[in-house]
Amino acid sequence: MFNLFERTVAFRYLRSPRQEGFVSVIAGFSFIGIALGVATLIIVMAVMNGFRAELYQKLVGMRGHVMVMCGASQQNWEDTLEITKANEKVEFAYPVLEKQAIATFHGQARGVGVLGMRASDLLQRPAINNENLKGSFDKFEGKKIAIGSRIAHSINAHIGQNITLLLPDGAKTPFGSMPKQATFEIVAIFEIGMHEFDKSMVFLPLDTAQHFFNCDNTINHIDIFLKDLKTSKLVIDDLQQKLPPAFEIVDWKHSDSQIFQAVQVEKNVMFIILTLIIIIAAFNVISSLIMLVKDKTRDIAILRTMGASKGNILRIFFLTGSCIGIGGTAIGMLLGVGFAHNIEKIRKLVEKLLGTELFNAEVYFLSKLPAKIIWDEVILVAAISLILTFLATFYPAYRASRLDPVEALRL
Repeated sequence: MFNLFERTVAFRYLRSPRQEGFVSVIAGFSFIGIALGVATLIIVMAVMNGFRAELYQKLVGMRGHVMVMCGASQQNWEDTLEITKANEKVEFAYPVLEKQAIATFHGQARGVGVLGMRASDLLQRPAINNENLKGSFDKFEGKKIAIGSRIAHSINAHIGQNITLLLPDGAKTPFGSMPKQATFEIVAIFEIGMHEFDKSMVFLPLDTAQHFFNCDNTINHIDIFLKDLKTSKLVIDDLQQKLPPAFEIVDWKHSDSQIFQAVQVEKNVMFIILTLIIIIAAFNVISSLIMLVKDKTRDIAILRTMGASKGNILRIFFLTGSCIGIGGTAIGMLLGVGFAHNIEKIRKLVEKLLGTELFNAEVYFLSKLPAKIIWDEVILVAAISLILTFLATFYPAYRASRLDPVEALRL
């Protein structure tokens, strides 16, 4: 596309004399602006993707791909469970009793969400039975309890100690409801990695929870995990035909749709805002090339008189400006991808140097800063940067090619 003569002259202009700097001072800022714009856009997109992926993994890992809501607690849930397991697209299905209570420990009290589940079901959930689990669910029966890591940290509780659950309206008497309480031994401390779950959730054996909450063999919902997430609609349609109309069946998209929509909207807005950085840098490319054309007016006239065509001049200045965009985009991609790969290490280092917390788990839900690089998006960002630079470069290059050599030599 570019011959040797055009490349030689274009690269000579990139290595312009000291008084012009790197094409010009403005061109230098254009190069830096494009690199920073591309890097920032890649980093932000990676963080937003990681944030969405982590939210999905934590939320779906806790609540299942599909939930069969049993309304006001469901007795004889075993039949319903067997119907759900009979679907060939279902991998696991678990009964869950979900209630609220007050946990007290050494005079400290806090509200907690209590999930009654069977030990065998908990062991199959990777979100709970992971490398962060302290203790085990091997003897999770009777008056045993598993608590979140942030609950344990806030009240300084450890495995083997006892914690009390209080139910304000537990026992019915002729004089009204009386509080009900029971003491449970802590056998496991789990860490899901999502602040809201780790600070306010506890697990009890299903039969123990049913007895404590006076729910004779009843549950609230059945969590269903599928072999393929894309088959959720087919499973819902099948269950709606086999189960009574009283059952409400929803998938993960509906149960937490507002959170995922908010993250997607924020990602789109940030993409638009940060693209403006690249656009501004592209305008700087226009300014620098126009200044270069003005400075090289006599050179252009001499080249034309020596036989260079308008096309040669256009391609020379187009290549000069394009090198700024290509170089800035390449450096920006390296910076962005490298930063995104090591963002958690960088966060910890900056927090250590500044002595402050940059990523508060109470605000951002997650306990660490996630990043997930999607290469299609990286390529899209690079393509946008290059296209904007090429468009910005074309006008000054075209203007240079239209200079009249006779008039230029008179200046």
